[in-house]
Amino acid sequence: MLRCLAAFVASFVMLVSPAWAQSGFRGSECLAMANAPPRAVPVSLRRAAAAEQVLITYRGHATYTIESPGGVMVATDYSGTYDTGRTPDVVTMNRAHSTHYTLAPDPTIAHVLHGWGTDGQPARIHERVGDVLIRNVTTDIRRYLFDDGNAGMIKDGNSIFIFEVAGLCIGHLGHLHTTLDDSHIAAIGRIDILMVPIDGSYTMSLAGISEITKRLRASVVLPMHRFMTPLDDFMRRIGQSFAIDQRSDSALRISRDTLPSAPTVIILRGV
Repeated sequence: MLRCLAAFVASFVMLVSPAWAQSGFRGSECLAMANAPPRAVPVSLRRAAAAEQVLITYRGHATYTIESPGGVMVATDYSGTYDTGRTPDVVTMNRAHSTHYTLAPDPTIAHVLHGWGTDGQPARIHERVGDVLIRNVTTDIRRYLFDDGNAGMIKDGNSIFIFEVAGLCIGHLGHLHTTLDDSHIAAIGRIDILMVPIDGSYTMSLAGISEITKRLRASVVLPMHRFMTPLDDFMRRIGQSFAIDQRSDSALRISRDTLPSAPTVIILRGV
């Protein structure tokens, strides 16, 4: 029986697109949960849910910091512009605008993860730092946002980063320009908390990003890249299936056992 199950899993991984392979199935509990039978939750996740909390703080634009129970701090779409309180241990970047990356980060940052590859190859990230597993799924990006002045698309120029910590699956869509197909959804896996750009122009239309948000079925949605679009417009787009929780705080402490029972958009104040 176990041999048959192993053969089935191996066959499934080989059949799906390269996006699945690049996502790093190895060691990912969020991918395992996404493909497990209903209500099958790994024991390690049940243990983590009971006691461990993650601290998520909105720093500005597309930068959130994620602090693990073990003390690891990750800063998303890091440019060095926003105050992170202390030097992050890990920074992730996307090269759409200079507000999403820096080529001269603080040299004391131990792990600098670029969401774009070199020599025509996609970025392939599957890295464990302390109690955080970080992996990526690449998407195409509009070329004109780079400095070469050309039109068209750059294949795999953006990364969706997934952070697995304390039993939570946290996704950051980056500077997303294209819709997600089935292979992307499979490679991303289960998402509990999703950071979503809602500008409606520089990334995707509100209709497009709202559809992706609903399809990924996160328990918590954290808007970002929200400098152009009134939040009310995004709320109307995602429909009545999402509750709205607007807070005066910039930070959120959350664990697997405190996820809301209904999908909720939580709007944090910037630092």
